[in-house]
Amino acid sequence: MGSISFDGKVVIVTGAGAGLGREYALEFARRGASVVVNDLGVALDGSGSTHSAADTVVDEIKKLGGKAVANYDSVATPEGGSGIVKTAVDAFGTVDVLVNNAGFLRDKTFAKMTIEEWDAVTSVHLRGAFCVTHPALAVMREHNYGRIIVTSSTSGLFGNFGQSNYGAAKMGLVGLMNVLKLEASKYNVHINAVAPNAYSRMTETLIPKELAPKLQAKFNVPMVVYLCSEECKENGSVFTMGAGWYAKTAIVCAPGVCLGDGTRDISAEEVAENFSGISDMKDARPLHNNLEVFQFMGPLLK
Repeated sequence: MGSISFDGKVVIVTGAGAGLGREYALEFARRGASVVVNDLGVALDGSGSTHSAADTVVDEIKKLGGKAVANYDSVATPEGGSGIVKTAVDAFGTVDVLVNNAGFLRDKTFAKMTIEEWDAVTSVHLRGAFCVTHPALAVMREHNYGRIIVTSSTSGLFGNFGQSNYGAAKMGLVGLMNVLKLEASKYNVHINAVAPNAYSRMTETLIPKELAPKLQAKFNVPMVVYLCSEECKENGSVFTMGAGWYAKTAIVCAPGVCLGDGTRDISAEEVAENFSGISDMKDARPLHNNLEVFQFMGPLLK
């Protein structure tokens, strides 16, 4: 494969004022994209707001000879999401790529978490992805092309102490991806999820500082750039990554065990007696849509 170019492409990166988002925006610009640098300029907990974060990245891109505009809208409202997409269309004429990256943390154990802390995190990560993706997809459908990234997390895929709000939102994004991969593919719009790992202001309390040189944000950029390229045909997959390691990650279903004959009642005791077989993950595999689960029930549905 030759070099991957984004010449003529318009890319939106949310939360691009620092960390991973900044690295994504800079690399897309280096490869020829016109970039919308969205950032509300909030603190780690989502408080406050400043234009300087987005403006600084735009200035960096322009100094590199690239094209970029800043946007300061919140991803968490329909008006903000529409404003972000409008910025791209007004400045560059269209939207080809959307990287949903914006987010922040309000960690607390579930027993101590308030509804305000729950809503604050889920509104940016999950609702925010909806609010920006909805208008962006409408533009992509018009010209029959698009690439969308949602940012999941190992906290959602596998769990992490004290992050029920964050983990729930991040797993919700996988559900959004799984539906959009089916609905948008006919418009040549592909959507994938990434679960990046990097030492940043969001993770400095979670990752030992001595690992910072190895877990640099830049090592997550190549996967996102490739998934957003016209050359990449992947659709509806999750990729976990960090420190130069990249791996496809999937929710899988085991063959399981058929009990009864499809007509008689089944007792909890029968489930208990067959639980080891039901739980056996040998030969487990990913499914492409919810209807595929019925193949495992085949003997009972004849």
